[in-house]
Amino acid sequence: MTPLNFKHLHYFWVVAHEGSITRAAGRLGVAVQTISGQLSLLERQLGKALFTSQGRGLALSEAGRAALGYADRIFELGDALVEAVRGSDNDNALRLRAGISDGIPKLLAYGLLSRVTAMNGNVRLICDESEFEDLLADLALHRLDVVLTDRPAPVGGNLKVFSTHLGEFATGLFANAELAARYRPGFPHSLADAPLLLPTRHHALRHHIERWCERNGVRPNVVGEFEDSALMTTFGRGGLGIFPAPLALAGQIAAQLDAQPIGALDGVSEQIYAISNERRIRHPAVELLCASGSAGEAAAVAGV
Repeated sequence: MTPLNFKHLHYFWVVAHEGSITRAAGRLGVAVQTISGQLSLLERQLGKALFTSQGRGLALSEAGRAALGYADRIFELGDALVEAVRGSDNDNALRLRAGISDGIPKLLAYGLLSRVTAMNGNVRLICDESEFEDLLADLALHRLDVVLTDRPAPVGGNLKVFSTHLGEFATGLFANAELAARYRPGFPHSLADAPLLLPTRHHALRHHIERWCERNGVRPNVVGEFEDSALMTTFGRGGLGIFPAPLALAGQIAAQLDAQPIGALDGVSEQIYAISNERRIRHPAVELLCASGSAGEAAAVAGV
């Protein structure tokens, strides 16, 4: 496949935003014929017409609208590249742009990433929290260096990324002191009709907890479902209900959330993966993070 000519793409992008070849020529300071010729070459390469005639002007075709979406992102990244390179003269910090899936416990994310911030040299950590699919899209566009999530990247498709398993953390149920004292005796059967906070069904942990309840013959009362694990634990701290969390973090949960363990969810664990781009030259901080890819090492990273 012939590589895309970005000069042709830039001319298309300007015409699409200006709404006419004449205005685009004035903005770019080139002849109308030059732009028309460049657009023809781009359409020939793509095999699709990007514009249709509309009165005296132009309108984007269906293929043109699709191309414009990609062009917007490409030139947005170009602007970001210029800013990043210019700013690098005055900033010697190694930047790690990490995406954190909103379903994974933030204390686990902190423990894993703290190993990176402890690297020799000046490291600047830039974190973004969002949904799994949005983070993968940003990773594919190189807006992120790594994504921490509870599942591996999907196999197949056009995404050239790979997943590293960082750890598996046994999960238990926690609650504030009042609820813990009420439901700890007789666990797990004491959970019948107990107020329970759970991740939404987008998260892998939700399915495992529901299977555990079925195996143990208990039917808690689900009083809240949360996309964000931090929000779930905040409501748990306030006494709305019992919530799941890694047992290895019991000390931190007691200190930060004033919550106590009620019991272990045997056979239920929190999986953590690092997803990164396939590159021959890897980011040194990503390399270090992925080197902790075993449950034992990841637990040590988390300080548990």
